Amino acid sequence: MSALKSAEQNALDAAGGSADKRRFVKAMFSDIAPRYDLLNHLLSFNVDRRWRRAAIRALEWERAPDGLYLDLCAGTLDVAVELALRAGFRGRVIGADFAEPMLRAGRAKIAARPVFPVAADALSLPLSPASCAGAIVAFGVRNLADLDAGLREVGRVLQRGGRLVILEFTTPRGSLVRAGYHFYFHHVLPRLGGLISGNRSAYRYLPESVAHFPSAPELAQRMTLAGFEDVRWTPLTFGIAAIHRGVKR
Repeated sequence: MSALKSAEQNALDAAGGSADKRRFVKAMFSDIAPRYDLLNHLLSFNVDRRWRRAAIRALEWERAPDGLYLDLCAGTLDVAVELALRAGFRGRVIGADFAEPMLRAGRAKIAARPVFPVAADALSLPLSPASCAGAIVAFGVRNLADLDAGLREVGRVLQRGGRLVILEFTTPRGSLVRAGYHFYFHHVLPRLGGLISGNRSAYRYLPESVAHFPSAPELAQRMTLAGFEDVRWTPLTFGIAAIHRGVKR
């Protein structure tokens, strides 16, 4: 098997939940960090910015504007910085990600804002129990080696009544939209993303990881089982993505 085929097979295995998923994901994001922002905006036609702003609104941080908030799987800190920029926000944001090069790629965005990058695994956060007023994860939970353990860990660090908001890709229900989505996601995006990033396996992993991720109702059920109540979700852009929200019991 050639090195290219082996890398792509590793991507497929990781998307399916292989034992090496954590190692693969960490190495993959570390490798594509320098061009991650460019590709995010380009490949989503800049819609990702609007989705992130909607997710921050769903967090309802105004309930505790002075609180400590967690941006989990923070990547290049787009969400953390966007939250810190909200008018009236007086709290702090911890941007946690286990791929340190991603955090380094986003450090220039912080300036004097109350955003604090922390290199940490989502399954074992260096935060005290009930220390956070809210938590948000944008396009990160499907990359966790253990989704249920990750949800429980977020619950551990949230205060009672604290909100968890998850922004993630989904598969559209409408047949026409789903057909176009699958064509773009499985044929156009891997080639274009691989060409620009130089890492073909990373953009082979992306559509496969979405395909293996739980449906919106199933994710809501797993959030409930992890200790969240009043769990709801809102589809975005014809069901291409969804925002889930839940409250820590």
